[in-house]
Amino acid sequence: MNSVTFLSSVDQNFRHAMRFLDLPEGLSERIMQCNSTYTVRFGVRLRGRMYSFIGWRSVHSEHCEPVKGGIRYASNADAEEVEALAALMTLKCSLVDVPFGGSKGALKIDPREWTPQELERITRRFTQELNKRGLIGPGVNVPAPDIGTGEREMAWMMDEFRRANPTDVINARACVTGKPLSKGGIAGRTEATGRGVQFAIQSYLRDPRTTGLNGQRDLKGAAVVIQGFGNVGYHAAKFLSEEDGARVTIVAERDGYVANSDGLAIEALKQHQNKTGSILGFEGATSFPGAMTGIEQPCDVLVPAAMENAIHVENADRIKAHLVVEAANGPVTFEADKVLRTRGVTILPDLYVNAGGVVVSYFEWVKNLTHIPFGLMERRRRERRNQTIATALERMTGKEFPADIRDEFLEGGAEIDLVWSGLEDVMRSTWTRIADLIEQQPELGDYRTAAYVASIRQIADAYEAIGI
Repeated sequence: MNSVTFLSSVDQNFRHAMRFLDLPEGLSERIMQCNSTYTVRFGVRLRGRMYSFIGWRSVHSEHCEPVKGGIRYASNADAEEVEALAALMTLKCSLVDVPFGGSKGALKIDPREWTPQELERITRRFTQELNKRGLIGPGVNVPAPDIGTGEREMAWMMDEFRRANPTDVINARACVTGKPLSKGGIAGRTEATGRGVQFAIQSYLRDPRTTGLNGQRDLKGAAVVIQGFGNVGYHAAKFLSEEDGARVTIVAERDGYVANSDGLAIEALKQHQNKTGSILGFEGATSFPGAMTGIEQPCDVLVPAAMENAIHVENADRIKAHLVVEAANGPVTFEADKVLRTRGVTILPDLYVNAGGVVVSYFEWVKNLTHIPFGLMERRRRERRNQTIATALERMTGKEFPADIRDEFLEGGAEIDLVWSGLEDVMRSTWTRIADLIEQQPELGDYRTAAYVASIRQIADAYEAIGI
């Protein structure tokens, strides 16, 4: 049984990357250490009695403010896990050049055990506790959804923050991201992490400096295994299969996995899961109840999109993928990473692959602070410009503009188009940053180390700039 903790694995990656950096004495420890972790305990009267809850909010680094990070609701959450996730958030924000420090939060609770009305009361009380300690606010600490939370919880948190801070009405919406559109959210936030996974794989495959998938530069026909069919896993599977032509042959969950060598119908599988509460029993696949070996089946691409430490020294030798794409936080332990790379498996690291969520959260935060929807000031001007170009081409050639692309060409760009354009640009430029660094310093050896080094170097520069 794997006994390596998530935090120790993150620390080992930190220390390994530090070997390639020449930092002033003491600065490496300052960067690694978590600034503060707050434990909050509170009671809520429910079902005729008082229930006590425990939660955490960890602030890893304030070299850049506000700090940013999700809040998860999970029965197995603990302070150590929250600190590890906060550290990854610091690295992630630095790597993709988003102006946030790293934070993370959790509430030790199984959301399935409570009604929506009860969850709302619990969430609002949790928000009150965070607010008392300055752990939520648009310029201080900005939570977002994570495992067990979503748009609904963010809307409750935002509303409670506004109630507690009636003089901060103007910017209050920016106190959290991942909100519903009706509450100041941004188009595309829900599927942002899954979309970022797609852009990360595309960036890797299109780079001539990489080996691709046995020389193949796209995903057409490639066999993909997805572990975890929540928000991230579902959207990654949907985009990779429907847009990139991949065959998602296996989807694995906590109660087993389903398989179809010709490729699973992802949308139908999701509807089945929503209806029954499980992926098992899906008519378009063979079910393997209780089997935890889905990630060990042969494939071209393995996307672990569930919990940390999914691949460890006990099962790393049984992984049969050519490319492992870390859609979850910390799904491969430090020691398992070495085993996989020794066997020739390429790994795209989590702090790059799953950064789509924080990138689009940044867009939402900016939208809330500027109070202007993306594209509002330019959309019609672009449409008129494109119409002029189309008309000019028709006059010059004497032919009508092709009907099959006319509407898309004339479209001025809705908010979702601008969000995807911005996210793709960030993911592509970040990949170039990682690949350029490993080309300049081949001794780094792998993409994870290169990503850590690039990120830590930028954080160190920020600390030195402010005199720390």
